[in-house]
Amino acid sequence: MENQNNVTEFVFMGLWGNKTIELVLFFLFLLCYLAVLMGNFFILLTITCSHLIQQPMYYFLCHLSLMDLCYTSTVVPRLIRDLAAARKNISYNNCLTQLFTAHLLAGVEIFILVSMAFDRYVAIVKPLHYLVIMNRQRCNMLIIMAWVVGFWHAIALLLMVLKLPFCGPNQIDHYICDVKPLLKLVCRDIHVVSILVIANSGMVVVVIFLVLVASYVVILYNLKTHTSAGRRKALSTCSSHVTVVVLFFVPCIYTYVLPAGSENKDKEISVFYTVIAPMLNPLIYTLRNVEMKIAMRKVWSKVAHWV
Repeated sequence: MENQNNVTEFVFMGLWGNKTIELVLFFLFLLCYLAVLMGNFFILLTITCSHLIQQPMYYFLCHLSLMDLCYTSTVVPRLIRDLAAARKNISYNNCLTQLFTAHLLAGVEIFILVSMAFDRYVAIVKPLHYLVIMNRQRCNMLIIMAWVVGFWHAIALLLMVLKLPFCGPNQIDHYICDVKPLLKLVCRDIHVVSILVIANSGMVVVVIFLVLVASYVVILYNLKTHTSAGRRKALSTCSSHVTVVVLFFVPCIYTYVLPAGSENKDKEISVFYTVIAPMLNPLIYTLRNVEMKIAMRKVWSKVAHWV
């Protein structure tokens, strides 16, 4: 078997081959990245500097915004640089580092979304026991579990890729180092590894998505017993969460359920969960959330007073 060290670097083919279009995308993604940084920073500052940090839903939202910031910063700065560069190369070690980091942070984000759904389930289905069940200790435990599960997901993918031989060519048909485009460059049969990747990423994402959908069906069913004002408030917070879940999970399912050899639009679809979803999340969680709007006005009035 050929040694994988025959390839010391990879070259990204990027989103588009046309240089003019890539320059337009350079400015577009630069604006998107600035929007991600500003939007999620505003949410972090608003929640941590207000009473909202005491509420489990906003505590999880704070961690979600932090994950969006970290995950996007793992992917988008290099994408922006490569859109303006003549040669889009990345070393073998840096490629695997990006692969591990991106899947670690994405895994943590997925289980934070699960924790947020659990929080809404308890708040609506078991409101009398909410404060007991969703105490700060349990919230911290859910965040720790998210990091543990995310780590094992990422390390499993990394170990699979480390054992694969790359003999050339070294052109990755993508803008990031992800497991599926890397599998296309392996110089041996990848059927078994492809099945393992689908099981590790695709099937897990599908199962979690179905569980989340089922939880919101139960929540909607239980809203019948609430007052009209209570229903409106619950639907407002739940609809925001459902929108975020759909924006993140549906593109992930499309990307990771199909086998590595299949011809699909992976790199175009992945823009949704690497750039668009992290950019829209702050808007989704603030536009229809009265508590966030009030807290933002108070926090930013204090900031303006200090300045």
